[in-house]
Amino acid sequence: MKRVIRTIPSLAMAAGLASVPVTAFANHSWSNYHWARSQNPVSLVITDNVSPVWDPYLDDAFADWSQSTVLALIKAAGNGQAKPCKATDGQINVCSAAYGYTNWLGIAQVWLSGDHITKAVTKLNDSYFSTTTYNHSYWRALVTCQEVGHAFGLTHQDENFDNSNLGTCMDYTSNPLGPPDNQHPNSHDLEELSIIYGSHLDSGGGSVGGGGPPPGKGRNKARVENDLGNLRSGWGRVIGYTADGRPDVYMTNLGDGRRVITHVFWVPDAERGHQH
Repeated sequence: MKRVIRTIPSLAMAAGLASVPVTAFANHSWSNYHWARSQNPVSLVITDNVSPVWDPYLDDAFADWSQSTVLALIKAAGNGQAKPCKATDGQINVCSAAYGYTNWLGIAQVWLSGDHITKAVTKLNDSYFSTTTYNHSYWRALVTCQEVGHAFGLTHQDENFDNSNLGTCMDYTSNPLGPPDNQHPNSHDLEELSIIYGSHLDSGGGSVGGGGPPPGKGRNKARVENDLGNLRSGWGRVIGYTADGRPDVYMTNLGDGRRVITHVFWVPDAERGHQH
């Protein structure tokens, strides 16, 4: 049976504030983080840096999330550089490449300035999607939809791979076909977006630029301004776990109220403790 209520570490806790109980069906946003805007719907650019085999799934995810009344999504051609898939201020860059046998199918990385998302990337790992296990339309649809959803500020409705599907791509599963299938958002995902973006408007509006690197020297400080890499050693400290205890949310603190959150879709059958 699906577990409905679960208390998880929030990003507020990670920043040293109080923890907040989370009800799976009632709220699945990342704390109060969102793209800044002065009006709704908020305009967001999604850039296509995926190979042709991924285009139908990115198109479907774009159409699915465009059903939200608070998002005005704009699809644009990317720069063709899927490796390393660098972030760009004010955009969600979606990339596919063979990122290596890292034990993850997809990741979403979100750059924050205070409470505002400033840029985001989604990576789809062809090292696994070229295998017979994951080279299926339902796996590609699930992971694309979920990782793009993270870039809006959503997290999962459920984090147990082995229980019944909720019928949403924001639900972890070992069986995307279900039934019900987990290849698209459901009505609760759209309701949650309305809560996130319909509750208030931001003064100034528009996307908030990430700014330059904090004072100091070193390539690492400059690198995290637009790319944290593909290994968890570069993602900072753990701030969230799956139902079976695997770390799946990481945070890198850039200073001056700026952070990068990495949300990981691990290969479901990867051994715990062996995530690279």
